[in-house]
Amino acid sequence: MKRAALLLSLALPLPAHSAGTFTPPEGCQTWLTVQSRACRVSHYYKCSADVPGDQWRADYDQDGMFFVSRIDGETQWVESWDLNPTVKQTLDPGAADPASFSALLSEGIDTFDFRLSKDDGRQSHVTGFDRLTGQSVTIDGVTLKQTEYEYEERDGDGNMLRRAKGHEYIHPDWRNFFAGPGQWDGGSGEYLPIDGSPVQFVMPGEAGFAATQPLYECDAILSSLPSARLWRVAQ
Repeated sequence: MKRAALLLSLALPLPAHSAGTFTPPEGCQTWLTVQSRACRVSHYYKCSADVPGDQWRADYDQDGMFFVSRIDGETQWVESWDLNPTVKQTLDPGAADPASFSALLSEGIDTFDFRLSKDDGRQSHVTGFDRLTGQSVTIDGVTLKQTEYEYEERDGDGNMLRRAKGHEYIHPDWRNFFAGPGQWDGGSGEYLPIDGSPVQFVMPGEAGFAATQPLYECDAILSSLPSARLWRVAQ
């Protein structure tokens, strides 16, 4: 609650929450809540003032909201706020190889090469790929296509910040990625297992929609694991 209150006091365009219910900013509408492994619940919303195709996601752990991000219709990174501490990150213009959800669907693979800038002056360079495996899975009644991915992020001097590889899931109509099992390295040179896979998809009108309390694997160890794809939306 303290982090959400601070963000609102700074007049950032971020959602609020009260009494365990997610409330998007004015002019926006929540369309999906996803309860995931590793103690995370995510709320997906769209705003009338945005470019058509843009989507937002707000992530909560057992301590409250910790991450908010926006993607465009091709799932390109647009902007995000890491709330611990509060740092804004944006996609630099003129990506060498922009991420393309359409290419992934039509060609079965999409490579990407782009740069990000934070408002504290830090910059980074992200490269990698997403590939359809040809497999589908059904989770809580929702059919998803499985992907294989690999990426790395380096700082302005070329030093490794983080890298990850594994599997994710996509919904072609929703034009979104959802986390899956994989491996993550935060710069130590050693991969650690991660799994932020969705467990429940909650639609408007269903019990648990817009709830801010994560339900699965909420112990201190699991909740401290990072999301492999925070720069894109996982999670």
